[in-house]
This record gives sequence, structure tokens and C-alpha cells, in this order.
Amino acid sequence: MVATGKSHPVAATWLFGACLAMSCLGAPAMGWATERIEHLVLDSANSHVDFEVKVLWLVGVHGRFDSVHGTVAIDHFRSTATVEAQADANRVTMRSKSHEEWVKSVEFFDAQHFPQIVFASDPIPIQRLQTGGEFDGVLTLRGIDKRVRFTLIHPDCPAASGENCPIEAEGWIRRSDFGMSSHRGTLSDKVELKFSIATQAMSGGDSR
Repeated sequence: MVATGKSHPVAATWLFGACLAMSCLGAPAMGWATERIEHLVLDSANSHVDFEVKVLWLVGVHGRFDSVHGTVAIDHFRSTATVEAQADANRVTMRSKSHEEWVKSVEFFDAQHFPQIVFASDPIPIQRLQTGGEFDGVLTLRGIDKRVRFTLIHPDCPAASGENCPIEAEGWIRRSDFGMSSHRGTLSDKVELKFSIATQAMSGGDSR
């Protein structure tokens, strides 16, 4: 089409109306729409990560990380959520102090040199937070990054972000994948993990 320097009144009106409608609805039109990402902070007082490893493949030894921090970024444009969480390896609770010191030692989490355990998820469809299902991400433990897969548990209450009820997930990893290879004759290589993540709005309503 050759520009004539004159605008057709009907075409101009239609174009203005289309732009206004797409702006109001937030539809992706030719790259004009602006993404809106809401950030929630993890509620550390109500978030935790549990782990269990079997001794002689029969008796489970259980522990919990109570100090869990991070964010959930909800992309309303793409209807996805991304979770980034850090657990303090020095803040572990077990049945006895000797067990706590043992798992914090260089044999296991090596908390002195690697105090943070970090998980960063791939984008998760928001609907999956409500229905349950698998999701992937990267777990950093003892300075080693590994891709892992966990399963979201179907919530007992309607929730999409952990504000109304926790986001719960479970899965497992292998100790040997993260450089923990001691006691193979008595201690299972498989470590079961369970997450319970609660969120709250960021102070000041940090969203964009």
C-alpha cells in the first residue's frame, strides 16, 4: 500500500479502537502490550523443606530446613509462576544434635563451605499449582548445579501462589549427584524431599 499523506477516517477510528481494546485487555498486539509480573516473598515462618534418607534401606532419618527464603514471580501475561528458594544449610533440625552436626559436616551438606541450598524452577503454569503435576528446575547443592524434577501436590484448598495455602511439592535426588558418596553400604543414595512453601505480598507491592 502506498502512503498518500491522508488518513481514512473509518480506518483511523478502527485502529484507535483496536489499540484501546488491546491495551485494556492486556493482549499481545505487535509487541505493544506490557507484561505484568507480580512478586511474592516466601513466608519464612511458614515455609520449610523436609528430607529423609534411609539407613540400611529400612529406617528413615528425617530432617528439616526451617530457614527458607526466596520469591515467587507470577507472570500474569504468560500465566506462569517461577519459584526461587534458598535454604540455610546451617539451620537444620533433626532428632538429635549429633545428627544435625553430621549432616552439616563435609560428608553431607558441607554447610561451612556451602551454606546455601538453592532451587530455581522453570516457569510453571499457574493452573498446575492448582491441579498438581510435575515441574523442573535447577538445584544447587554443595556448589553443584543439577537439573531436577519434582511433583506439585494437589492442594486441599484453592490456591495459585501460596498466599491462601502452601504450595507443596515432593521428589527425590541422589546424594552421589552432589558429591555425597560416603556410607554407601549403610545409607541409601536416594534422598526424599518435601517442600511446603507459603508466600506473602512484598512490602510496598513490588510488581511491574
